[in-house]
Amino acid sequence: MPTSIRLEPSVEKRLDLLAAQTGRTKAFYLRELVMRGLDDLEDFYLASATMERVRKGEEAIHSRDQVRKDLGLAD
Repeated sequence: MPTSIRLEPSVEKRLDLLAAQTGRTKAFYLRELVMRGLDDLEDFYLASATMERVRKGEEAIHSRDQVRKDLGLAD
């Protein structure tokens, strides 16, 4: 799926230099950045959204003791 982004000139210059020095395309490095960074972005933003629901009382929470009991792990 074609996607376009605007980069700051300094970032684009770094990307151009990296591509030129390695013989790879800028698109290659942009795909790498997305693939490597997407897990971190998902973790951060989805966790943040979940915490907001917890604060609002919209998300169920479970105590450690209750989870251990429910799983049959209680002493």
